[in-house]
Formats: sequence, structure tokens, C-alpha cells
Amino acid sequence: MTIAIIGAGYAGLAAAVEPACRGKQVEVFAALRRLAGRARAVKIDEMTVDNGQHILLGAYTETLRLMRIIGTDPHHLLKRLPLHLEFPGDMRLVAPRLPAPLHTLAALLFATGLDWREKWAAIRLMHRLQRRQFRITPDVSVATWLDHNKTPSRQRRLLWGPLCIAALNTPIANASAQVLANVLRDSLAASREASDLLLPQVDLSALFPEPAAAFITQRGSIIHCGQRVTDLQRTDQGWRIDGQGPFTHVVLAVAAYHLAALVPELQGEVQHFTWEPIVTSYLTYPASVRLPQPMLGVADGTAQWLFDRGHLCGQAGLIAAVISARGRHLDLPTAELENRIHAEIARIVPHLPTPLRTQTITEKRATFACTPNLRRPATQTTVPGLYLAGDYVAGDYPATIEGAVRSGVNAAQSILDSMDD
Repeated sequence: MTIAIIGAGYAGLAAAVEPACRGKQVEVFAALRRLAGRARAVKIDEMTVDNGQHILLGAYTETLRLMRIIGTDPHHLLKRLPLHLEFPGDMRLVAPRLPAPLHTLAALLFATGLDWREKWAAIRLMHRLQRRQFRITPDVSVATWLDHNKTPSRQRRLLWGPLCIAALNTPIANASAQVLANVLRDSLAASREASDLLLPQVDLSALFPEPAAAFITQRGSIIHCGQRVTDLQRTDQGWRIDGQGPFTHVVLAVAAYHLAALVPELQGEVQHFTWEPIVTSYLTYPASVRLPQPMLGVADGTAQWLFDRGHLCGQAGLIAAVISARGRHLDLPTAELENRIHAEIARIVPHLPTPLRTQTITEKRATFACTPNLRRPATQTTVPGLYLAGDYVAGDYPATIEGAVRSGVNAAQSILDSMDD
């Protein structure tokens, strides 16, 4: 029984780790020489950054489990902070170190920038979700769901809207309320640790893909780096990948929009998907420049979130500004976009000098648009021996690192179960 995995991002390498733990060998085909797919490290002016700034949550149990299995220390690679959502001058919400559900209740009650009517409205909304076991039937947009619950506009602007954009990378007018409820169920409404923010202190390639690759190769598996697969054929002997093989099982862990090129009969699984971008601007200042917190929100700004990479990764003076989903910012010239972000940082950091360098990275198809009732493909396809892994595969979560990892684990477990039959 031979296993091949096409794609070496978080999903593909998660799918490779599980068989390696069981003494099975796999072959991984990676299109790029640098591992990690769409969540990967890139070089800017001799400095390693990410093609998009990502955060993890304490609820990301599968990602944390696999990190421990491959021998990495999440406590060293991730800065764990109690939930802290702050929009300077507008709102500040911090979860204290209290047992659940007191931590969420206290965070909402003592939040600054929301009046008592807004705080009680947020508490009632969470309580209503819990009573209904976090099921929203029928699934509607987040905006419609908030309208049904008579959510105050300021609370929507400073709390639910930013949480939705950050989690689903989809505007609230189009985002699935059910998927957002799944995220709230496993984070704010779960244990106190589940709501913690886990901010990477290394680049996204070093966080999991590179140590995962080392783990599986040490156990006899093979990674073909820089080999973009162009031909996948099913024969009587099994699957052949660019003439190599045969393989009894194949995991397709590529981006959804690459499926049809490899297996045309899978086009119908994702042809109805639409895509959302993520823009990340890196502004380099003198090393003395720091944000008051490692992560801050920007209310009604061009940027949505700011990250102090000096605080997180030792890259003093480097600020990452993230803009998720579609918006008017995509129509701006890059220089104007960066100037606007600089002006927003200047409102937070007194006497901010002009940036020494700026660089903006746009992932045009960073994630699928997580819309209500979206039909997502299953792990096991109708084609014998062919499985799917990726953040778009059917599951509770939106397109996140945890969603990708869970899909890879599910694909591997399906294959291992078939081997045991």
C-alpha cells in the first residue's frame, strides 16, 4: 500500500505526519522549493516575513497536537495571550484568566467603549447561541443574523464585524452565520485556553511545514521539492504521478482551483466557489518604533489589524498591516494604500517617522468566500483511492490553518482505516 500526497502546505504535511507516526512511508510532491503552500515565508530585503500575517487560537487543537508530535514546542513558537481585542480610542476587550465561562462574561462586562446596553446585548447573543447549541437554521449571512438579534450598530462595528472578517475572511453581508457560530462555540464559548490568541513568533514555514517535513523524511518518507505535478493518471496498477508510481492512494492537497487541471471530473466539486483576498503591507520603521500591543485593531480604517513583528519575531521596527476580504482598498494604488496605513499607525504611535521601506503582498485567492450553505467537497472522492485535503474541504471551520490541518488528518485517517480493513 503506497501513499502519495500532492501539495506540501499545512493540509498536505498534516496528511503526511499521520501515516509516518504509524510507520507508513509516503511521497510528497511540492510545487515550490519552500514548503507551506499559501501560508508560507517570503523574503523582503533580506528579511523573512510571511505572505500573509496569520494568527492561531487556543482552540486549534489538531494543529497544536501535530506540532507536539513532530517535536516542536508551541510555547516557544507561539506567543500565547489571553483574548485581547483593542481598537485604540474606540474599544478594548480583554479576557481575564478566569475559568470558563466567567472569562467571556467578564471580558464583555468590563469592555471599554461599549455601553451597558451593548454589553448586555452581546451577552444575550452568546447565551442565545448556547441555548440553541450553536445551530443557526436556516444558515443566513452574519449581517442578517445580527439584524434578527437586533444587534447595536457600534457592537456590530467593533466586535462581531471584525471577528467575522478575521475568522472567515468574508464580509458580514456575505459570510455564513453558522460557520461563525462554529468558531465562537470552540473559542469564546469553550475553555478559557481555547479563546487565547496564539501569535506566531517564527515565520509560517518554520511554524509547522518545515519541521513536519523533517519529521517524515527521518522516518523514510520522500519529499519531491520543486516538482509541480502536471499529470495524474489512474491505471490498472494504481495512480501514476508524472510517470512515477504506482500509488494505491493519492491525497490531493492543492488549492481548490487547481483540482480540475489534475482530475477534470472533480471540477464540479468547486466550480461554484468564489474567492476572497488578503492584503498584507509591511512597513519598516527605525528599530525604536513599537506598537502598544503585539496586535491592535484599526476601527474604520484602511487596515484592519496591525502586528508588531518586533514584539513577536524580533524584527524591530517592522509593522504588518492586514486587510482581509474584498473592499475599496483593492482599487487604491499601492503607494496610496501604504500612505493611508502609515497615517493610521501614526494615530497610535506618537511622533512616528516616515517608514524606511514598504512592501505590500496581495494574495488574490487567499481563501474561499465562506458563504451561507456553501457546498464543500468531502474528503473521500467518488474516484477510488483519491482523497482531498485543504481548508476548503467539508468541515466546521472556515479557511484557516486549523481547517487545513484537520482536513489533512481526516484524509490520512481515512486511508489508514482502509488499510486496516
